Amino acid sequence: MLQTVLVGVGAGATAALLFAVASGTALSLLLALLAPLPILIVALGWSPVAGLVASISAAAMLGATLGFPISLGFLLGVGVPAWWLGYLSLLARPARNGAAANLEWYPAGRLVLWAAVLGTVMVVVSLMVTFGTEWQTFQAGLRKVTEEIAELQAKAGHDPAAAERLTTKEMIDALAATIPGAVAVFATLINCFNLWLAGRIVHVSGRLRRPWPDLPAMQLPPLAPAILAASLLGLWLPEFAGFIAASFAASLITVFAIVGLAVMHAITRGIAARPLMLAALYISIVPLAGMPLLLASLLGLAESLLHIRARVAASRPPPPPYSRI
Repeated sequence: MLQTVLVGVGAGATAALLFAVASGTALSLLLALLAPLPILIVALGWSPVAGLVASISAAAMLGATLGFPISLGFLLGVGVPAWWLGYLSLLARPARNGAAANLEWYPAGRLVLWAAVLGTVMVVVSLMVTFGTEWQTFQAGLRKVTEEIAELQAKAGHDPAAAERLTTKEMIDALAATIPGAVAVFATLINCFNLWLAGRIVHVSGRLRRPWPDLPAMQLPPLAPAILAASLLGLWLPEFAGFIAASFAASLITVFAIVGLAVMHAITRGIAARPLMLAALYISIVPLAGMPLLLASLLGLAESLLHIRARVAASRPPPPPYSRI
């Protein structure tokens, strides 16, 4: 137990330092995004108790140096989500075949879904703390930030006509409506990346207690499409209800995109040009403004409804039998 506490405190100090260096520069913001990583590493490599100690100690250090609001924001937005993902990752139950030596570990698809839920909660809470809990005040604050971003982008460009279009009222309103969803997508991806990176580090070190999952085979719960449909219907709800639904829908679409990419990895197995195909897919994401991710989301949704991987696997001929040489 003493080792667990010491390891947790050390990881908490590292997480607090990464979180505290955020100063507006690209490098410092990148380090701040990695603040959950030490907590996840000790949670996966030692125990969830070590992850919890790391979260609490990091929040205490930040509170002593930067104040209670920063400490509370770290605990709710970084510490607790990282600890919870680490805790879920080590959950297991006896296999259904009854073999005592076999365990069913918490599925990777459900971990990705939890990353989306936590990302949505982080975005909703942070934006409401920043802009207020009164709808008119919230909208005004969000619009002001959007105007500042649009003005900076307009000044950075060299096309006066494009700059004028970017700063019109209609464009500002459209951008303000998309910011919560965009931030939720980013938060979901950061949660998934930190969990994956922590898992790889602990796996390479030999301390990961669960076997590395077959990520191309990840599946979402059967109710995931229905949850997505409900969140999309929630876009028509008024005020904060619609805002929360939009953020959650964006996070869920990201989850389906991840599953869609997993499907591509699975169905291209055995194809000679597989590395080239996957490289072209990932390289095309940025220049095509996310269109490949939207298509991947549709593929992930189709997988949840039609089981594409199983159909492709069933349509392939079996491998040739072994023969003596």
